[in-house]
Amino acid sequence: MSDKTLQAVRGMNDILPDEAELWLWFEEVVRDWLHSYGYRNIRMPLVEPTALFKRAIGEVTDIVEKEMYSFEDSLNGDLLTLRPEGTASCVRAVLQHNLLYNAPQRLYYSGQMFRHERPQKGRYRQFNQYGVEALGFAGPDIDAEQILMCARLWHKLGLRDVTLQMNTLGDAAARKRHRAKLIDYFGRRQDMLDADAVRRLHTNPLRILDSKNPAMQGLIDAAPKLMDEIDDDALQHFAAVQAILEQHDVAFEINPRLVRGLDYYNRTVFEWVTTDLGAQGTICAGGRYDGLIEQIGGKPAPATGFAMGVERLLALLQDSGMTLPRQQVDAYVAHQGELAGRLASSVAERLRDDGLRVLLHCGGGSFKSQMKKADASGAYVAVVIGDDEARAGEASVKPMQGGEQTRVALDALTRTVNQFIK
Repeated sequence: MSDKTLQAVRGMNDILPDEAELWLWFEEVVRDWLHSYGYRNIRMPLVEPTALFKRAIGEVTDIVEKEMYSFEDSLNGDLLTLRPEGTASCVRAVLQHNLLYNAPQRLYYSGQMFRHERPQKGRYRQFNQYGVEALGFAGPDIDAEQILMCARLWHKLGLRDVTLQMNTLGDAAARKRHRAKLIDYFGRRQDMLDADAVRRLHTNPLRILDSKNPAMQGLIDAAPKLMDEIDDDALQHFAAVQAILEQHDVAFEINPRLVRGLDYYNRTVFEWVTTDLGAQGTICAGGRYDGLIEQIGGKPAPATGFAMGVERLLALLQDSGMTLPRQQVDAYVAHQGELAGRLASSVAERLRDDGLRVLLHCGGGSFKSQMKKADASGAYVAVVIGDDEARAGEASVKPMQGGEQTRVALDALTRTVNQFIK
């Protein structure tokens, strides 16, 4: 490859045809699964005002501080950002178009997200997510439903080594009390904090609890516990979620250090994790975010949702040994001669009209070379047309898995081809 050949941006990957077959299959499974729970599709722009994410995610978060692809519009000076996640965009769209007026919403979206991170397996700078949002539902039943949804999808996909971790973050007042205690606790031990923790101490001390620095784990383990501040209403909500999951035999682990990386979460938070993807073990995560709608500018309304990374799930499927049969072609139309070429085009269209998947040979060549391509295509049959067949209004059908070649009238062609399709 020449040094001058342009290549994709690091961390933004091409999906080639063989791999795309797995994507298409996965997207069909997920779409059917979402529709079975009554979720409807919504599609938002890739580019949003930068202020949306600063307001929704929190200015003192890794995403906003380090990872967003932001730029100034050269025409009008607007500050814009390639969306790093979908929830804020979805809530913005719901508010802008007044979708919550007397009508709670179950919505889903899919598409590319962008974060400027160090690329590694399962973590890319352009990555794909499915997001699921339930807006206007306050009870624990919707929290549990979304977790049950995920459990059903893992079963459909045949994923077994996936475990559920849960926590409750309580409500704003509890988090405020906890925040004050964390600032006091870590502030008196500031010489034991790393640079990130010092920076977050007075802006987002809850994120210190999520530090992966081994030197700080003892300090973090002894820190004030959020659970000690949570009021009875939030605890009852969390207990009700757990009761529904237990009713459906969904196993879970309570992880008091699970805080999620975005500021808008409250009450129930959860992650589905696997040990089969190394450091990038979270394949799906979400929770309740009752304050976000008001934070973005709407009237207060409850909400809960989750997102799952497509690349990580597909990597998990591939690592488990899953393979898909290649997309099947029903018929390969081979032809030679001017009259045969004109008829071959009409024959291919007629077969497609009858619901068959057809490859029409293009580019000339001998029948021998065309039959090699027919074999490589994976077609069940080759439909062979020479000028003799064309003059007689016929075509020859050659089964590619063995069998005699037969010549049939064009009116019988579809029926004959269908005899060989498995």
